[in-house]
Amino acid sequence: MWKFLFVLTTIMCVGCNSSNPYNENTISQAKKTAESYIENNYKGVESIKFEEPYQSPMGALSIDGKVNGKSGFSITLNENLTVAGISIEEGFPAEKEACAEKVCDY
Repeated sequence: MWKFLFVLTTIMCVGCNSSNPYNENTISQAKKTAESYIENNYKGVESIKFEEPYQSPMGALSIDGKVNGKSGFSITLNENLTVAGISIEEGFPAEKEACAEKVCDY
């Protein structure tokens, strides 16, 4: 019985974690969009490091990363690869004044 449960659990875990629903082209475009959004809407962005994109619990493409090597973020993209939202950690660069009322072009 334990062997059966172990095998079943292993198959479920490997099956859930091994597939990425996004192709390389989509991932590349998503990273370009996220980079452009951050650079155009926030001051003092010197570097952006992305982690691997993933599908959020609500089904959207999400990418986590760090700006300037220290401040984390998570950005979510719509199906058409426009930015749906961003959550930022303390210490993230300040928003540009021109982008405070409305999102600047990216």
